[in-house]
Amino acid sequence: MSTSSVLYDHPGPRAKVRNTVLSVIFGVALLGLVYWIYSKFDQANQWEGWLWKPFAEPKTWTQFILPGLWATLKAAGVGMLLSLAFGIIFAVGRLSDHKWISVPAGAVVEFFRAVPLLLMIFFVFYGLPYVIKQPVTAFWSVVIGLTLYNGSVLAEAFRAGIRALPGGQSEAAYAIGMRKTQVMQLILIPQAARAMLPIIVSQLVVLLKDTALGYIVAYPELLQRGVNDLAANYGNIIPAAMVIAVIYIIINSMLTWFAGWLERRTGTRRVRVPRQRAGTAGSTVVEPQG
Repeated sequence: MSTSSVLYDHPGPRAKVRNTVLSVIFGVALLGLVYWIYSKFDQANQWEGWLWKPFAEPKTWTQFILPGLWATLKAAGVGMLLSLAFGIIFAVGRLSDHKWISVPAGAVVEFFRAVPLLLMIFFVFYGLPYVIKQPVTAFWSVVIGLTLYNGSVLAEAFRAGIRALPGGQSEAAYAIGMRKTQVMQLILIPQAARAMLPIIVSQLVVLLKDTALGYIVAYPELLQRGVNDLAANYGNIIPAAMVIAVIYIIINSMLTWFAGWLERRTGTRRVRVPRQRAGTAGSTVVEPQG
């Protein structure tokens, strides 16, 4: 049973009626807002056919939108993998019993959480070459910035998830002879990742959208190619922004769906602990919480 289902309280008859009435009112208000926006754009002639005609031409997609989409997905994909690795490593570092590990790890996390991502990308692209004595590409400037900022946020999410687990989880693992590394790797981190999955997915969605900040170093991501460059050629910035917004919504919805599928799939899995040499006759199975 998932945490969300445990915390959910089924509404009674009066609550159902109230929810239905509020849903109808909200739906009518939403439709009114959509119509008002539509009418304002219509008054500004933003629904003219010539503004939307470029999206029916293959070259619009092959020269602008698809290359920008690929650049966005490439930067976001690499950034997600590195951010998750960064988050796990520094979360474990902050939980270390050794001050010479936990204090520097905490300082790194707090520093990169505090620095604006736009400034970080700018510094990596223009400032880091003075340190390493060679240029940094726009792609790696965006990826490094995304990794440092989002990885720091994820490190706090992992750390909070690990500390929220019952202490008996670690005590039971230590009692059967497991080392701290094994406890962290096999018991705590898998459960913390599952418990904090909604927060992790939300941060990865933010990461994907933050690739748009690559414009500061001229990275040809989706917003740059699909809105700025496209509108510069066809003069249809509002229609272009609408189309790109729909693409972002589809991508983020797919990411959220994948996270839900992963949560359902891992909800019934067990964490199998390796056979111990002393004190056990076979492998031990530890049920995750939830």
